[in-house]
Amino acid sequence: MIQPFRPSCASDAVPGCADSERLFDKRSVSKAGQLRGLFRTAALAAGLLAGTFSADARAGDRTVRASLNTELQSLDPVYASVNATRVFSYLVFDELIAIDNEGKYHPQMLDGWDVSPDRMTYRFRLRDGLTWSDGTPVTSEDCIASIQRWAKRESFGGQLIDATRDFAVVDAKTFELHLNRPYAFVIETLGKPGIVVPIMMPARLARLDANKPVPEVVGSGPFLFRKNEWRPGERAIFDRNPNYHPRPEPPDGLSGGKVVRVDRVDLVSMPDQATRVAALQTGELDLLEVVPFDFIAPLQKDPDVTVMVQQGIQQMIDVISINHLQPPFNNLLMRQALQAAVDQADVMAAYGLPKSMYHERCLSIYMCDAPATTDAGTEVYKSTGIERAKALLKQAGYNNEKVVFLHAATSALLDPVGLVVADQMRRAGFNVDFRTSDYATVADRRRSREPVENGGWSVAPIVWNGIDMMNPLSDPAVSNNCTDNYPGWYCDPKMTELLRQYSETFDAAQRKQLEARIQAEFHSNVNVVLAGQFSAPMAYRSDLKGVVPFGFPVFWNMERK
Repeated sequence: MIQPFRPSCASDAVPGCADSERLFDKRSVSKAGQLRGLFRTAALAAGLLAGTFSADARAGDRTVRASLNTELQSLDPVYASVNATRVFSYLVFDELIAIDNEGKYHPQMLDGWDVSPDRMTYRFRLRDGLTWSDGTPVTSEDCIASIQRWAKRESFGGQLIDATRDFAVVDAKTFELHLNRPYAFVIETLGKPGIVVPIMMPARLARLDANKPVPEVVGSGPFLFRKNEWRPGERAIFDRNPNYHPRPEPPDGLSGGKVVRVDRVDLVSMPDQATRVAALQTGELDLLEVVPFDFIAPLQKDPDVTVMVQQGIQQMIDVISINHLQPPFNNLLMRQALQAAVDQADVMAAYGLPKSMYHERCLSIYMCDAPATTDAGTEVYKSTGIERAKALLKQAGYNNEKVVFLHAATSALLDPVGLVVADQMRRAGFNVDFRTSDYATVADRRRSREPVENGGWSVAPIVWNGIDMMNPLSDPAVSNNCTDNYPGWYCDPKMTELLRQYSETFDAAQRKQLEARIQAEFHSNVNVVLAGQFSAPMAYRSDLKGVVPFGFPVFWNMERK
């Protein structure tokens, strides 16, 4: 007999260019600071001049205009690993299971689920009233196909499929998952909140090649996308889905009732940071996904703007992604040299953030000030710095080979990181070939597995959300081990075994031990280099009420008052 599974106890019962070189020195930092000061003054002045107009213009307006930190380029959240696509996914798609702000998992598209006493069979029941945007009902067959497609692109899903014997359709709204071995994270896998989201789509689309974006946007989420009017680099428009039936619970993180209280959401592209801030102050924009850091302090003093506070897993972490496939970083000693060269304190200082918004040093792959924080394996950092990096380069036999450094200058988060880390690498003795472009170009080039002389790459700063790093099986620092799905392609046989053990462990104490061993192995193999944990706060107009706090913007529940 299958025993009912209580959603509130889910986590207990089932124990996510134009290439040019930009030199970084004290003069360039000083000049950049002067320019940022001028931009800030211009933005604040624009806000003062247009304030009266914006108040009148907003009266009765039921459209929310938001600007994301990266451009919306891909419309398939299973294919693309970009923050803008994740925001898009939660507008137009939905998940079977969703996470709240405390990291607990709840039914979303599901009415609930049952688990057999031996935890080898899971029965899932879809809730009533679920329809696709093309008017057809959501079925068990759709959900099974969607899970299988997602698992081909995402390592957490791959772990689940590896442990799965089969799926079975019970009826149009009920299906079962049968395991072939113990797997302790079924619920957490299907509720993964991070990049490469396990969204549901019709089976006819889910059965297409997972290595290509789907040709249509057909979701069951709270908004409808006007694909025919989409202008990449300019604007994407979303309308309230009149056929969406929200859950009855209050919203909490990505879970609960996604009640839409506005008619429309516009994602507006504004690459210039000062222009974005001025637009927020005048009311031309209602929300910024990330406040440019030089503007945080003045915006905190503006009564018409609310700057959201972030802590722990709501924060972000800078990461130096490393190409393990190609020289020179297929050599562990070279990766260790990079690890020694990167000084997190200098990287964080370049942001100019208030001290309460960053850690001078965080070496935990589970984030600091978070439930799984540990210092396991961090003894390797007792001897770091430029001189240590130089010694490791010599030991590695480095012969001044070119290191292609991908730098996303248009990203407020990645631009300063790239400047600082490239300078640290040069001082350590790396021959840095600094390639500056927009973020979309960097993201596209990171997919290349070619040698650097054929258009490949060596290192690239990227940013991860803390909500993706709570569980080793979803944490990109380790979860993509020995897979072809994630740029960097690190592969450590020791990690493969540790992750397998973790996936089968229900005991909390054993999990803690394995989490520590997994982090220690990460630091030993240098999968990536951690460059610092920080807040990248969202800001929105203070007359926008009901904004759901989370690590990235969601657009249900908000309304203008």
